Amino acid sequence: MNLEELSQWSGESAERLLEWRSLGLIGGGRDDLGPEDVERARLIGFLLRRGIRLEAIAKADREQDVLASYVRTAFTPGSGRTYSVEEAVGIVGLDSATVRRLWQPLSFSGQGERLYEEDVQALKALKVLLEAGFPEEALLQLTRVYADALGRVAEAEIRLFHFYVHERLKAGGVSGRELVEATNTSGDRMRPLIEPVLLYFHQKGMEQAAREDIVLHVQEEAGFEGTAEVPAQLRAAVLFVDLSSFTPLTEAMGDAAAAEVLARFSQLVREAVSRCDGRVVKQIGDAFMLMFSDPRAAVACALDIERRSAEEPHFPAVRSGGHHGPVLYREGDYLGVTVNVAARLAAEAGRHQVLVSEALRREAAGVPDVEFVPLGRRRLKGVADEIELFEVVRRTEAGAGRRQVDPVCGMELGLEEPAARLAFGGREQVFCSQGCLQRFVATPDRYGPR
Repeated sequence: MNLEELSQWSGESAERLLEWRSLGLIGGGRDDLGPEDVERARLIGFLLRRGIRLEAIAKADREQDVLASYVRTAFTPGSGRTYSVEEAVGIVGLDSATVRRLWQPLSFSGQGERLYEEDVQALKALKVLLEAGFPEEALLQLTRVYADALGRVAEAEIRLFHFYVHERLKAGGVSGRELVEATNTSGDRMRPLIEPVLLYFHQKGMEQAAREDIVLHVQEEAGFEGTAEVPAQLRAAVLFVDLSSFTPLTEAMGDAAAAEVLARFSQLVREAVSRCDGRVVKQIGDAFMLMFSDPRAAVACALDIERRSAEEPHFPAVRSGGHHGPVLYREGDYLGVTVNVAARLAAEAGRHQVLVSEALRREAAGVPDVEFVPLGRRRLKGVADEIELFEVVRRTEAGAGRRQVDPVCGMELGLEEPAARLAFGGREQVFCSQGCLQRFVATPDRYGPR
């Protein structure tokens, strides 16, 4: 392509492109320009918008080949040919409006109106799905899920490689071209493994999803499930679980220490969910949204998470809330009143408390060694009607003693675990670290009872 065409595809002016070419950032000394120069130009423009000066970009490219590394890692244009959306319409055989609706979630990183050969092939595959009877509404949801989920996977691959490979090489004294070569060598060894690993995890996820789908089929045939009021509606138990004092813990101990606690909590939650045949729908900070087709499994899982987290040394308390009812499946997520009520129940729960609604209590009747303690009706924030609440406890654990709590960070401590103690206000306060003790002494009025 010529300079005018590069300007059209990249969105950068011809004057700027001439300057970048004079610095060796695009063109590579060639008379003609290729699709990789579009990616280089777009990346340079992105860096400039982030406040990085052109001189710094040129220096980094001379010393570390950053533009070439980007193109090498992220750019796979196939034949190299590019198409406009209207050209793709003629090739794919769908109307322009449909192609644009399908293209929007596929157009990563502001790719805009430019399509490569693999983009056209993806649209052809989507057309086959439409012709096979997959409704456009469902197909659009599927493409958004693919884009969001696999975009997150790709981000994790790049971020974790940067933090744990590239940065560690730098910390070990590797720099300049040597750093580029070492990083590229590691990346070249890992890159061929990405697709097989993705396929492995997709197959595992497919197995679990297929089992749950069989449950729906059997329930429908047996008459357990009535006709859904709207498409993609099903009945399920929804459970929210989080750490009751994660914010003060983060403030007191710092992000790195809090991340270690969260990593351990995530492991506990995922192990319990796996044992109870549930699914982690999503994680937002320290909060997990969990789904179960069997309401009894949801209750068992909540109690398992509570028990195991309470056994952890130097660990904050957990709280949970659960509800059962109809949920809507949309774009890989679940929504509706049932989800909202479960979230509000978790917010209402105290330390070590598992709160459930009457609907979940009724559906989970018969769980061994479990007692549902009635708490009366309460009005929850954002919920119009009062909800009858029950606290779920194991009979064998009822009345079990609680550990002492650090008033600063909320960490729970066994008898031998406190790092510091202080007599204050007629009672003994315990602390997980000298740092928490110092914070308390400096502003004791800030830390009320937890």
